[in-house]
Amino acid sequence: MKQAKVLLLEDELQLAKIVSESLQTRGFIVTHVVNGVLGTEAIRKSAFDICIVDVMMPFMDGFTFVEQVRKTDKQVPVLFLTAKSQTEDVIKGYEAGGNDYLRKPFSLEELILRLNELLRRKAAGQTPSSTDIGQYTFDMNKQELWFSGRLTGKLSHRENELLTLLIQHKNLVLDRKAVLLKLWGDDNFFNTRTMDVFITKLRKHLQQDPSIEIINIRGVGYKLTV
Repeated sequence: MKQAKVLLLEDELQLAKIVSESLQTRGFIVTHVVNGVLGTEAIRKSAFDICIVDVMMPFMDGFTFVEQVRKTDKQVPVLFLTAKSQTEDVIKGYEAGGNDYLRKPFSLEELILRLNELLRRKAAGQTPSSTDIGQYTFDMNKQELWFSGRLTGKLSHRENELLTLLIQHKNLVLDRKAVLLKLWGDDNFFNTRTMDVFITKLRKHLQQDPSIEIINIRGVGYKLTV
């Protein structure tokens, strides 16, 4: 099996050493840098299979680093490490282009599980075609929404994943717990609130076509109707 190349951005040197050594014993190839500026240089010089990105770093924070990466690479998975626990900070991470996050302090075993899951999703790939939703066209790979031939929305990674699931279950009830476990890894209250925020964002993205609704089925989940 091909060894996964990991770019680790972490300015806490002791934590970075522990994470690097742990990943290396599991067969990962790790490149460590201490801020987003050095991370941008590293990713320009070499291809990585996945990035682990601390949010709070000097010179260039994790959010800015990922926004820069997403200008040229939409596919490399990004896992944020953060001491922040506010819903708005997590949402900001997803909107910057992150795929998952872990709050500090974290278990190394959980980190490795999350990395393997992100790599598995990447290997599985996305549906390579666009699909129509009412008067919209949704390009899953480019994470774009088009309305009447005009680009109207650039989706974050998490918005893209959530809308893809809704479309796959169009006119059916999408179970809330199943989505939380699939996309967030946990159905706790904090993640439930975060998911509700993303549903609201998707409704705004799709509001130009009144025939499209994302209906809240209380206590169960959501249904996309067209």
